[in-house]
Amino acid sequence: MTTDHRVQGIAVRDLADTFGTPLFVYDADVLAAQYRTLRQGLDPSVEIYYSLKANPNVAVCAELHALGAGAEVSSLAELLTAARAGVPAERTMFLGPGKSADELTACVKEGVGLVVCESFPELDLLNDLAGQHAARPSVLLRVNPAFSVKGSGLTMGGKARQFGMDEDQLEAAGNVTARWPHLHVRGVEVFMGTRILDSSVIAENTRRILLLAERLADLLDFPLDVVDVGGGLGVAYFEGEQDVDVDGVTGGVNQAVLDFRGRRPGTRVIMELGRYLTALAGLYVTRIRYVKTSRGERFAVADGGTNHHMAAVGTGSFVKRNFPVQVLTDTDRPATETWHVTGPLCTPNDTLVKNAKLPPLQAGDLIGIHRSGAYGPSASPVLFLGHGHPAEVLVANGTPHLVREHDMPQDLLAKQRLPLHTTHPVRS
Repeated sequence: MTTDHRVQGIAVRDLADTFGTPLFVYDADVLAAQYRTLRQGLDPSVEIYYSLKANPNVAVCAELHALGAGAEVSSLAELLTAARAGVPAERTMFLGPGKSADELTACVKEGVGLVVCESFPELDLLNDLAGQHAARPSVLLRVNPAFSVKGSGLTMGGKARQFGMDEDQLEAAGNVTARWPHLHVRGVEVFMGTRILDSSVIAENTRRILLLAERLADLLDFPLDVVDVGGGLGVAYFEGEQDVDVDGVTGGVNQAVLDFRGRRPGTRVIMELGRYLTALAGLYVTRIRYVKTSRGERFAVADGGTNHHMAAVGTGSFVKRNFPVQVLTDTDRPATETWHVTGPLCTPNDTLVKNAKLPPLQAGDLIGIHRSGAYGPSASPVLFLGHGHPAEVLVANGTPHLVREHDMPQDLLAKQRLPLHTTHPVRS
């Protein structure tokens, strides 16, 4: 009898046979565990908002909202996704450095709870739109602080950035209530960086952001109703890394918030979380089509690759580092060989794992890339070579649910048009 990897008791082999490959499998129990572990440790007054950019699947958003999360969105599609997932507009915040007039108008008309403004021209535009609609949307000022983050995989502030308004520029902005009379400036948002694995960095960022928010509110004469301290909690992907210490995070954040509460007892504090909530819940499943050798090295060519999982290529790293990888079928085979697992794309960059210790592989084997619930297909070139979007399956209460169908070729062609002057015959 063979041993297969299982998700909530269901063999991944059966999921692959039912839904096809490649596919992403999300475990609702892991989503819940990630959320609850943090929620139970955090001060109850600290609100958690789910950042849809990490995984915009409506079912994932709905699961996290059912647990208590609000939604942080950055496009009209994400705004509609959050609404479809059941998140009320008042528990949604909209941020991003390049919002369109249509997006800002939607924020005004739908009554989005918080609009995070990232430039002075954006504040001007939103103020004009709010005046046209006789509305007064609630606004957070995104600040690019003078201090920088330590231990971040991707720094979002503290340097010259497209995100937010420089701290010194805001200091010279004057009375924001008078300058933008149709806006209700309610507080400050700062997002320092992402994939932070050191809990002391999260705590220090929180403390400094709260102090910065207080100083700006006093200087610019607006009520400090809300402070969004960002997030950036990381997960370990690579050898030598360790997951962020949740107890260390909650202890440090809680102390910073407790000190802040002594000075500002009525101010809301929000954390934005994406990768931390979803990454561990996801498994990318791809099936080996061919095995071969080239100049003495073993290659397994799979039906999916970096077109669905660009993060696994090691973008931003000088050296390719592998996400956790496992053979999902006949898992009792010992890992005795070194393999490169590649996808179907016509580029040498399409390498899911490189020099990985795996069992002897053969066509038909299922390969799983663990910790793949964040920045998967939506952050990958899914249209490259016309392979399209993979299927996505959510396993909840022991039952698999197809929560996104895989693209068919006709789906990819449906919005393309031949010009009327073409002399080529049109085929359906």
